[in-house]
Amino acid sequence: MDKTAALLALAALGQDTRLEAFRLLVRAGGEGVPAGEIASQLGTVQNTMSAHLKVLDRAGLVHTEREGRVIRYLVDMIAFRELLAYLMEDCCRGAPELCQPVIQAASCKC
Repeated sequence: MDKTAALLALAALGQDTRLEAFRLLVRAGGEGVPAGEIASQLGTVQNTMSAHLKVLDRAGLVHTEREGRVIRYLVDMIAFRELLAYLMEDCCRGAPELCQPVIQAASCKC
C-alpha cells in the first residue's frame, strides 16, 4: 500500500458511522452484511448509510456482492491487512518483540 491509498483509507475510517460500519463488516467476515441491515444495526437511515458505504468502497476497504435487489457489503481483508502492514512497516527498528502483541491481536483466521 502506498501513502496515498493509506491516507484515503484512514480518511474513510475517520468518521464515526463509517468506522462502526467497517467494524461491523470485519466482525461479519466472509458472510458480509446487506446494506439495509447495516443501516438498521447502526440506527442510520438507508440513504445516509449508502453514502458512507460508498466512501468505504472508494477507499478500497469494502466491496459489494449483489443478490437480486439486495447489495451485500463485505470487508476487503487484503486491503485491511495492507493498511495494517503499512502502519506497522517501521515500528520495530530492531526490536520485533515490541510489535508482537499488536501482530497477535490483529491476527485472525480469515
